[in-house]
Amino acid sequence: MSLPRIAIDAMGGDEGVRVMIEGAALARRRHDQFKFLLVGDEARIKRALENHPNMAGASEILHCEDVVAGDEKPTQALRRAKTTSMGLAVNAVKMGDAGAAVSAGNTGALMAMSKLALRTMPGIDRPALAALLPTLEEHDVIMLDLGANTEADARNLVQFAIMGAAYSRVVNGFDRPRVRLLNIGTEEIKGTEALRDAAAQLQQASGLALQFDGFVESDKINRGEVDVVVTDGFSGNIALKAIEGAARFVTDLLRNAFTSSLRSKIGFLVSRPATELLKHHLDPNNHNGAVFLGLNGVVVKSHGSATAKGVANAVEVAARLLEDDITNRITQDLAELNETLWRGTNNGDSSAEDAE
Repeated sequence: MSLPRIAIDAMGGDEGVRVMIEGAALARRRHDQFKFLLVGDEARIKRALENHPNMAGASEILHCEDVVAGDEKPTQALRRAKTTSMGLAVNAVKMGDAGAAVSAGNTGALMAMSKLALRTMPGIDRPALAALLPTLEEHDVIMLDLGANTEADARNLVQFAIMGAAYSRVVNGFDRPRVRLLNIGTEEIKGTEALRDAAAQLQQASGLALQFDGFVESDKINRGEVDVVVTDGFSGNIALKAIEGAARFVTDLLRNAFTSSLRSKIGFLVSRPATELLKHHLDPNNHNGAVFLGLNGVVVKSHGSATAKGVANAVEVAARLLEDDITNRITQDLAELNETLWRGTNNGDSSAEDAE
């Protein structure tokens, strides 16, 4: 299938051009239909391309020397949106020169630029940042919002659920993903008013292409019992970093244990296949590629420290979203939600009139 080309912010990330080009080249070796608009310093990009002949006829370079710094405030970065590699990559999606943009740069700046350039979809109040997290099962769990919105009301949470379920159907292939709201308990009386109101609306909207299963606590996120976890960006970002920190703690603890003595080193050699499997499962590069859902265009955020393998996965996420037309899926689900809620309200009014 012929896909729109993908704009790559070649200057973003901890290592910049080398890793971003290497990752794009790896993605193209897996999918030879991919084409790219490489945004950044032309001389550096051309040098990087010398090692990847498979990119020669599949890439166009948009020269740009200005870069958004990792610690730059979003408001400052916005003023240079027309001159930075990140801003020009996003603008390429706006102008139709690319179908999607991928950047490993400053998350706040990328969110601000994307929202200003692409605007939110009709029916969506706020975009959300969604990412894939590993589980005990074969499929990943999608979690959103992870930091785009520090606060979210019931309406926002319902919209996040719609967008997360649509994303799950694309990347995991589920017809009706299991959706839950992150809460401090699973009982219906637990949580804030916004959480309880959002749960009531999702329970009422029975015609949606999702299965709402109530609330989930943070210790169950990675168990494989839920496909989409919905929360506000403040709680989501804290939960995400706690999960990532726990994963690093476990791997470091194992490393220290296996190097503490000669017997431990021998034990490591015996158990190496299992530890390698654990390392692979927890490697963030295998789940790289967070998505800004709810915009009029596809923007994917790669982790700043991602390897070429991680960047390739982020590029593939962008391609999947283009191929499956994620924006149209969300639009259709929003229409179904509005129709269901309107129908439910209408039925309730009729019953009240009959009672009178």
